[in-house]
Amino acid sequence: MYEVRNFWDNDDVRVLDKKGAYTIIEYQRDLSVTPADAQIAYFSNLMNVRKRQVICDLRVSDVVVQGGAMQWSVGNVNSTTGLKGVGDLLGKALRGSVTGESAIKPEYTGDGILVLEPTWKHLLLLDLADWGGSVVLDDGLFLSCEASLKQKAVARSNISSAVAGGEGLFNLGITGTGILCLESACPREELVEITLQNDVLKVDGNMAIAWSGSLEFTVERSGKTLIGSAASGEGLVNVYRGTGKVLLAPVHKKIV
Repeated sequence: MYEVRNFWDNDDVRVLDKKGAYTIIEYQRDLSVTPADAQIAYFSNLMNVRKRQVICDLRVSDVVVQGGAMQWSVGNVNSTTGLKGVGDLLGKALRGSVTGESAIKPEYTGDGILVLEPTWKHLLLLDLADWGGSVVLDDGLFLSCEASLKQKAVARSNISSAVAGGEGLFNLGITGTGILCLESACPREELVEITLQNDVLKVDGNMAIAWSGSLEFTVERSGKTLIGSAASGEGLVNVYRGTGKVLLAPVHKKIV
């Protein structure tokens, strides 16, 4: 039996979103400041630079978490590697090496509360039911997902163009039914959501943070010929073709 006080019920904490096992909170002010950094804390708050945190309720679902993301837990919470044997270990290590994600992501089970490390980044919750049960992520966005979801490496349709365009050859794909938690440099308010119905989206640059697994993703010349592409000044573009959704972060994608 446990009781948690002065955490999510603190008047300095605001609940931003809640889906499935996840609750996202945001600290409205940084009260643990000294005179030396009070000015920075004040202006950071005005510019929406605030710490955010994920709370996982394991009574709703077991969760898989990026390695090293756990801060504390209370109640009946158990951590496992989620490995089902040597073959599974080799497969996850290979997937991690090509997607840039941690090879082993611990799985937390039980009926307690798990709290992840606070972050300055923005936290996004995606329900895969809204994505047709499959989503592909840009590198470095995965933070956690409900254990019902499966992970896989998704290869580009045209590997040679991906290499020429400076893009990775593989992305992390998530499939199944459940909730996915992402760690993004761009807030939800700035994300552009584009829904395609048997159509094409072309993006100059690595601006897409997530797209439906049903879409064909390639890297292509912006023009029909090399001369045309050079004349347009665009060169290679990322192309998403088919039926599905794409989330674009047009303002910025990195926090230094």
